[in-house]
Amino acid sequence: MVSGSPYFRLSFFFSVLACLVTASLAGDPFVFYDWTVSYLTTSPLGYKQQVIGINGQFPGPILNVTTNWNIVVNVKNNLDEPLLLTWNGIQHRKNSWQDGVLGTNCPIPAGWNWTYEFQVKDQIGSFFYFPSLNFQRAAGGYGGIIINNRDVIPLPFGIPDGDITIFISDWYTKSHKGLRKDVENGVDLEVPDGILINGLGPYRYDQTLVKDGIFYQIINVEPGKTYRFRVHNVGISTSLNFRIQDHNLLLVETEGSYTVQQNYTNMDIHVGQSYSFLVTMDQNASNDYYIVASPRFVNSSDWAKVTGVAILHYSNSQGPASGPLPDPPNDYDTYFSMNQARSIRWNVSAGAARPNPQGSFKYGQIIVTDVYVILNKPAELIDGKWRTTLNGISYLAPSTPIKLAQQFNIPGVYKLDFPNRLMNRPPKTDTSLINGTFKGFMEIIFQNNDTTVQSYHLDGYAFFVVGMDFGVWTENSRGTYNKWDGVARSTTQVFPGAWTAILISLDNAGIWNLRAQNLDSWYLGQEVYVSVLNPEVDQSEVPLPENAIYCGILSSLQKDQAQRVNFSGAPSISDSSKTVFILLIMALIGHSLR
Repeated sequence: MVSGSPYFRLSFFFSVLACLVTASLAGDPFVFYDWTVSYLTTSPLGYKQQVIGINGQFPGPILNVTTNWNIVVNVKNNLDEPLLLTWNGIQHRKNSWQDGVLGTNCPIPAGWNWTYEFQVKDQIGSFFYFPSLNFQRAAGGYGGIIINNRDVIPLPFGIPDGDITIFISDWYTKSHKGLRKDVENGVDLEVPDGILINGLGPYRYDQTLVKDGIFYQIINVEPGKTYRFRVHNVGISTSLNFRIQDHNLLLVETEGSYTVQQNYTNMDIHVGQSYSFLVTMDQNASNDYYIVASPRFVNSSDWAKVTGVAILHYSNSQGPASGPLPDPPNDYDTYFSMNQARSIRWNVSAGAARPNPQGSFKYGQIIVTDVYVILNKPAELIDGKWRTTLNGISYLAPSTPIKLAQQFNIPGVYKLDFPNRLMNRPPKTDTSLINGTFKGFMEIIFQNNDTTVQSYHLDGYAFFVVGMDFGVWTENSRGTYNKWDGVARSTTQVFPGAWTAILISLDNAGIWNLRAQNLDSWYLGQEVYVSVLNPEVDQSEVPLPENAIYCGILSSLQKDQAQRVNFSGAPSISDSSKTVFILLIMALIGHSLR
């Protein structure tokens, strides 16, 4: 064959084209979602009420992706108030622009749409998303996130026969707007009207406690099969105990970390926490079985009616569930709950998002660079308004998000002066940030001075839970730390009159929200942002998105709302890859036609 012939040139063109197509599609896949967030009318507890749904679903759709995939979610806000969605536990490596909280994003106004685009870089596990503004999570708007292992990294257990997501939550028939008004006025949240399981009310296990006509969740299973149950407490402020009648819960993962595999008969799941269990259908199916979520650490008979009950139904079941519910732990036994939490260990030999074992990161050998002892206090009046505090400061959200102010070098929006301990001064409202050291190693001790369990979450990271105990933390408490296999997660509980210690490797540049997960505490000011600034120019850090919404001082930069984009569900390649791809094709065509 003559190399200069048209046939050769055409063959060469198609050979190179095939290589380019292969290379272009070999990168990390993109998945696209188009969501409309709106109010729905439903009756989870037998009374019609307004909830927040996504694409007509309550709870919302599940994002089912794989490590390193790119997720594009176009969100249309059909509510009557601003909206942001946050992705609980997703780390957004070098991309806090997508975090969906007021410190990083201007809200999506009513009637507008905004497109999130982020990568689930180096993560696996069970997470959830929810609306982060205005107490909206109390009305729903939440859904699950599943990040599967890549095929090259085996699971540290047999492949389950099925995957089941369960959302448990305390629930009120009062609207989220009514609840937030109560909280603003210093009115404590009352006993919830019920506990929902997957947005549905309880099975009528007791005719005196549960009204007739309530729709309840049925989980259909096959005998002898093993299922992975991913359980999320997406509620407002209630710790819940989860259990399945006559079945063991084999804990295998929590919030992106594989755990040492241990059987539990029940598990306390605090607000904002996620666990996954393997449950084997090993019973004789003489009847259906109860799935129960009941409140913990409550001291009123009014709570007796507040129990979530679903049904586990074997395909060969011989009858309905009946009789008493499986017993919970002692309602007031916080020692049981703390010891259970301490028993959860990191599986140091398992690979997760990467092939190397989780335990190859030896966090216990790293020198701590910054220490913060963070003391909470229940709501109190500050300048005539009810506020909650961390180290005497109630966070005041500026009209311009911190991340935007940092990007445009706007002075006076925030201060990097959050105290590392409670100061001897009156409480105040302020926009005070923790000044984190990039690639430093931070120790945070949460001291709970409230009368209820509080849980705290940090965006952008998984931290190591190294210790917890009752009483006041002291320097000597470090002698009790677990420096080998403390579990890495993003939400931890702090018991009343107790402390919890965490360690964080600050390797993810950005502005990151540290908050109370209990909605009443968070809404009244129990949050702070951690600024982790890379002093060097990092070309891999994601720049300001082209579709950024501007507000506050930067409102004049806001363009008219762009037309809504309808995406297909097909994988795609990045814009830059498309551009290079097209230019190369044009050049090859030109060369082949010479």
